[in-house]
Amino acid sequence: MTYDVTVIGGGPSGLMAAIAAAEHGARTLLLEKGKKLGKKLAISGGGRCNVTNRLPQDEVIKHIPGNGKFLYSAFSVFNNYDIIDFFENMGVGLKEEDHGRMFPKSNSAKTVVNALISKMEELNVEIRLTTSVEAIHYDENEHMVILKGAEKIQTKAIVIASGGKAVPHTGSTGDGYAWAKKAGHTITELYPTEVALTSNEDFIKDKSLQGLSLRNVSLTVLNKRNKPIISHQMDMIFTHFGVSGPAVLRCSQFVVKELMRGSEKVTMVLDALPEEKEEKLYQAIMKSTKENPKKAFKNVMKGLIPERLLSFILKQNHITDEEKCAHISKESIRTITHHIKNFTFNVNGSLPLEKAFVTGGGVSIKEIVPNTMQSKRMHGLYFCGEILDIHGYTGGYNITSALVTGRLAGMNAANESAD
Repeated sequence: MTYDVTVIGGGPSGLMAAIAAAEHGARTLLLEKGKKLGKKLAISGGGRCNVTNRLPQDEVIKHIPGNGKFLYSAFSVFNNYDIIDFFENMGVGLKEEDHGRMFPKSNSAKTVVNALISKMEELNVEIRLTTSVEAIHYDENEHMVILKGAEKIQTKAIVIASGGKAVPHTGSTGDGYAWAKKAGHTITELYPTEVALTSNEDFIKDKSLQGLSLRNVSLTVLNKRNKPIISHQMDMIFTHFGVSGPAVLRCSQFVVKELMRGSEKVTMVLDALPEEKEEKLYQAIMKSTKENPKKAFKNVMKGLIPERLLSFILKQNHITDEEKCAHISKESIRTITHHIKNFTFNVNGSLPLEKAFVTGGGVSIKEIVPNTMQSKRMHGLYFCGEILDIHGYTGGYNITSALVTGRLAGMNAANESAD
């Protein structure tokens, strides 16, 4: 028996590819090595599943710093608004939260996964779980997928949706890269993105800031010439190994790329009060100290920034907790203000790719037709999702890329197999 389209991988892009192929009349087989479909969908958005983002298309692409522009052609066929319609037409009500993030009204990822599975069943997609692919043999007319246990499957087209190497417990262990290489594709260097960063600064080693969470701060990555590469204003946290939290995750790929270029360490600058101008803040602190000469300087500063960060900055400037305002020099106040606005530290690495949320690198997009997801190297071969060298920030952007590329891959694989 020959299938028209065989999809390898039951994550967001694979499920979407199988549905699109079957909707276009293809006899479709979905192979998933795990026991369950949609494992990554099930844990995304804290188990609530952030299915896409409602921001305008250009904004969405801006939030996919890893080759997002490649998706412009794909978006002209199927975009984030089409994803919203797709789910709502299947009966999955969605609601919008902060920054355009779209979640199921049920607040449960299961709703999304179950709707996709029901849709595949309705379209007679053959689903095989706990089925690992051993190898792929490419041929002139049809291809052959060889399963563990030596079973062979003939198919006219293949969609590889096997994911990257991040979050391996969901099944993304990088299996697809070898199959892509065998078809003549280039795999660009893989690296972690959306990942916590490590630091060997003394304050990290002695744990003096460990567990300190900062709300709505601005974090900037500097290049070797001390010029800003990127800034993000969000929350962050100091950990026992370095820094983490949303602002850090967003900055992480820029740090990792600097380290890949040979920098031993990368400088980051934290602005604890991004809404305040430095000079204005200095004047305000000066005014408070003049008005309260007998008060402890630390008490006058209370509430301005979190207490542990304040204590740390004062200690760095050799100011004790009891020191009175009258004894604090203008220079000290100027330096402290500068530290609040420019708390500078070095990071020297990241947690490994397995601990990252998203894989950077993958199948080179130069070898993929942008409006069909077809391989330029091999007939009847399509790629979608995280195996491609495309990555975005968290917030529904990676899933959007997975669903859009999956839709195109499945649809065009079906069309090619019908020819």
